[in-house]
Amino acid sequence: MQTVQQSKAHWSLRDVIFLAIIAIFFGIIYQLWSYMYYVLAATPLKPFANDATIGVWLMAGPMAGVVLKKIGATFLGEILASVVEMLLFSSWGVSTLLAGAIQGLGSELGFTFTGYKNWGKTGLALSVVTSTIVTFAWDLFSNGYLHYNFMMLVGLFSVRLISIGFFAGVLVDWIKRLLDRTGLLK
Repeated sequence: MQTVQQSKAHWSLRDVIFLAIIAIFFGIIYQLWSYMYYVLAATPLKPFANDATIGVWLMAGPMAGVVLKKIGATFLGEILASVVEMLLFSSWGVSTLLAGAIQGLGSELGFTFTGYKNWGKTGLALSVVTSTIVTFAWDLFSNGYLHYNFMMLVGLFSVRLISIGFFAGVLVDWIKRLLDRTGLLK
């Protein structure tokens, strides 16, 4: 378990390059993933489309956090990926940046609650929980979720937690372990 004190407190050129690579890679994935959202939104599953697909849109932040192990890397990774997505003519336009900021804040909180001392499964698990809560709270007001009945809200929250848990938790951990095996991050 590496802590902030054990890692470099400053951002090196290598850190900035890794952050840029993560942002560009996930920004492209985010833009392509929007088509999956539209496919689901065109079916009777439309109310669940956002919650079922949101996990992918939360991967850049945790990936940047677990790779760079720096305060703010999670937030910056998510924001920069949303910038790339927006520049690729995202159908959501500039609101993509606001969504990225909210998602980045939610993801960053999980690592904050560990005191930036756990960049592994515990930090990722907390990041999943905090990003689920923060993004769901945002959608209560911004996307009209307040108009749904309680059981629908429970269903939406559960689907969101599973999506974020799988993509921004399990899949990010799996990718990080694969990167560790390559030795690329050393």
